Amino acid sequence: MELEVSSSTLVITGNIKSIYNFQEIKRTIDDMITNYKHININIVDSLSITSSVIGYLNKLVLKDDIDLSVIVGNEQLYNLLDDLNLVSTFKAKRNKYDN
Repeated sequence: MELEVSSSTLVITGNIKSIYNFQEIKRTIDDMITNYKHININIVDSLSITSSVIGYLNKLVLKDDIDLSVIVGNEQLYNLLDDLNLVSTFKAKRNKYDN
């Protein structure tokens, strides 16, 4: 997994699958929210997302009042968010990337 930050946008490429990935994502977003209250997250090609990342993003929206928008490149991951009723919470949208 690789992370790339550009102002209030975080682009995640590769699969989000380990506790280390969660720690990297959390550390990166924690740094971003010191400057921005609106965060865009583009998950380019991950097939899944760990429960710790889901819980952290949920906390950002519901407790910390961060305006979060998530763009998902993988249909399976988008469907997972939909099944968990998180599409509206995360303002998730489906985007097809050219991989």
